[in-house]
Amino acid sequence: MKIDIDQLTEVELVDLNHRIVERLRFLHQLRSHVEMLEFRIGERVEFQPEGRPLETGVITRYNRKTVTVITDTGHRWNVAPQFLRRAAEPKPEPAAEPDAVRLPRR
Repeated sequence: MKIDIDQLTEVELVDLNHRIVERLRFLHQLRSHVEMLEFRIGERVEFQPEGRPLETGVITRYNRKTVTVITDTGHRWNVAPQFLRRAAEPKPEPAAEPDAVRLPRR
């Protein structure tokens, strides 16, 4: 479909522009939503903020364009899903061996 914009009035061009921008926003939101659904609430993820070290945390909420991640250090980030990747599950800490129990002598 080809549109001859040379024949459109200024009002028609402004209207066309608004419709194009709205359509592009919709497509972007749709793409973000599909990317977001690749992750589940409670899933461990990691992301690399610009100029900062790698952050690892858990997804706690879906937002309109981002997901909320609570990092292992307790900070809250709203991150676009295209910047996330699945994180390896943390290795459980080995249980400390109990101290030897001394029984009283009789």
